[in-house]
Amino acid sequence: MKELYKKHRPKDFNEVVGQESAAKTLSSLISKDKIPHALLFTGPSGCGKTTLIRILAKKLKCSKMDYFERNCADFKGIDTIRDIRGSMMTAPLKGRCKIYAIDEAHKLTNDAQNAFLKILEDTPSHIYFMLATTDPQKLLKTVRTRCTEITLKAIPDKEIGRLLDEVAKKEETPISSELKNKIINASEGSARKALVLLHQVMGIDEDDKRIEAVSSSVAETQAIQIARTLFKPKVSWKEMAEVIKGVENEDAEQIRWMVLGYAKAILLNGGPLAPKAFQVIENFRDNWYDCKFAGLAAGCYAIVVGE
Repeated sequence: MKELYKKHRPKDFNEVVGQESAAKTLSSLISKDKIPHALLFTGPSGCGKTTLIRILAKKLKCSKMDYFERNCADFKGIDTIRDIRGSMMTAPLKGRCKIYAIDEAHKLTNDAQNAFLKILEDTPSHIYFMLATTDPQKLLKTVRTRCTEITLKAIPDKEIGRLLDEVAKKEETPISSELKNKIINASEGSARKALVLLHQVMGIDEDDKRIEAVSSSVAETQAIQIARTLFKPKVSWKEMAEVIKGVENEDAEQIRWMVLGYAKAILLNGGPLAPKAFQVIENFRDNWYDCKFAGLAAGCYAIVVGE
């Protein structure tokens, strides 16, 4: 079964959830034929940046053969920019323009960003660059100033709830108020995350088990985030505390078990992180049934500050 967030991806600006201002701005630019050749879409993960870019590509009559997506989480080096520079000078194969959608743009290396800056300074008329990022501050200021920024926001709970109701109705699957509220709280303003969670529980018949599955999925995500932060070199307590605050409403004991599993895998694989993995296991070995969230905070503090 196709993922819900892909199956129900908006195809026009008026279908985009919770981003009326950005959609209105883009629609206005289209109607006036004044789309800039470099756009920077900023906002939280799953809020519609890539969706807006794809809709805009259709409005600009860019064919599938002339639309290119690059995710800088995988392709962040200067070679990516060189490839773009090598292909951008040729005419579109079909349609009126070529579009390069660059996701996770903030992960481009400094060398890659500087090379990209040279392209932005002399962009051919048939080329559009559309960057998407959750962390625009990591982009060079000179890159940002050459782009027109479209700012997106976390989607309000009310809009997430309306989206869940609409998709559940189309998929002919019931969704209780309790389950819907659980998904809304877990989605953190991300339409994609909300639909991923709904997709995960659609095959479960009993509502109690659906709610339990959502809780488990959320706890796993939170545990991975905590574990990755704990294993970051020279992580500060301030950064660690911010991550912990985000899981305060979850089951601390369930998170403890998941972090232990993460640390065990690292310990058994050996390598330079093995001593840190042992330290995590030592501080997470006792249960937190009584102290709960305070136990999680204390365990992380002992690891981060006690180094």
